[in-house]
Order: sequence, then C-alpha cells, then structure tokens
Amino acid sequence: MSLAAADKHRSAPIIIGLTGSIGMGKTTTAEMFEDLGCPVFDADAAVHRLYAKGGQAVPLIRAVFPDAVNDGAVDRAILGKYMREDPLQLTVLESFIHPMVTDMRSQFLQRAKASAADIVVFDIPLLFETGGDVLVDKVVVVTAPAHVQRERVMAREGMTEDLFKMILSRQLPDAQKRIRADYTIFTHRGLEEAREQVQDILTDLRQNGINREPS
Repeated sequence: MSLAAADKHRSAPIIIGLTGSIGMGKTTTAEMFEDLGCPVFDADAAVHRLYAKGGQAVPLIRAVFPDAVNDGAVDRAILGKYMREDPLQLTVLESFIHPMVTDMRSQFLQRAKASAADIVVFDIPLLFETGGDVLVDKVVVVTAPAHVQRERVMAREGMTEDLFKMILSRQLPDAQKRIRADYTIFTHRGLEEAREQVQDILTDLRQNGINREPS
C-alpha cells in the first residue's frame, strides 16, 4: 500500500497545528481552513468558554483572584491587570487552565474522529512556546512583515506600546517559528492568495500524507 493510501486508512485524522505571533492573521486563516471543511479547535475560544458565566474555570479564578469575577463570569481586563503586575501569577493561572483546555481538545478530537474528518486544525497561539507542537502532525505558521504586524496590532482597541512589547516577549520570534514550520502562510498578500495557500496545504496532505506510517 502506498503512503498516501495508508494515510487514507488512518484511524485518526491528520492534525495541523496552526500558530503565529500576534497580528499575523491566524484567526482569519483558521476560518479559511474551517470554510474548506476542516474542523478547527480554537484554544482561545475554549478559554473564553471556561471564563464565561457557568464556565468551569470561574470558581477557581474566584478563589485566587476574587475581584476578577463579575456577575458570574471572569473579567478578562481585571485578570489581565494581575498578569501584567505579577507575571508569576500567569504561571498560577496556566497551571489549572491548561488541563481544562486539554480536556476540551480531547473531546473535540473524539468528535472529529466520529465524523470521519480527514484533517483537523488545532489553533494554538503559543504552540511552540507550550510544547504543543508534539501534539500535531504538521505545523502551519502564519506570518507577515513586521511593519504589517505592528500596524494590525496597534490598531486594536486598548493596545499600547508596553502591552505589545509584553505580548511579544512571551512569543517565540516569528523568524524562529518559520524555521520550525512545515508550511508557512503569508497573510499580507491578500485574502485570496492566503486562501490559495491553505488549499495547497490541504491538497498536499491529502495527496502525500504526513511522511510517516499511520498511528
């Protein structure tokens, strides 16, 4: 059996890890993968669900940061203030948020298997920084020139120079991400070209597999 044929008989879908630094166009790119039929697990959206009213993380955050919970939901602005004032608090927060997100991702993957999806996408902003690249078969990095990134980010409501610098300090530099990527999508050339790059990646994976025997 050829490798491509073997991959068609995988018991699990091919997993793409989609990542990129702030302002590089990852969210829009994830929507393109979804529009082309790939289920997408959005790690940021998962955290939003955990923080929402009735979310699993709300009681724990209330216990550690009482004033960061208003009307039964986490106030991300207040929580973010704690993180900026004492970065060590971020370690505390991540220690119980990450396992919850992991559980949600596992449930997502089980649903994808049940639906016979051949390719799924894990949209993880800090994929390399958290070691999440070991969870995926292929890594796709979205990128754009630094001046385009800066223009996009500074146009966001509430963004400041200091906040931008703090966010960048927590992220692996774009150049290093591109070196470690299996595929790179350039998002500054227009939506149509970005969509073509997404389609090319899906075509390549479906035709050539992931260059290893199926698990």
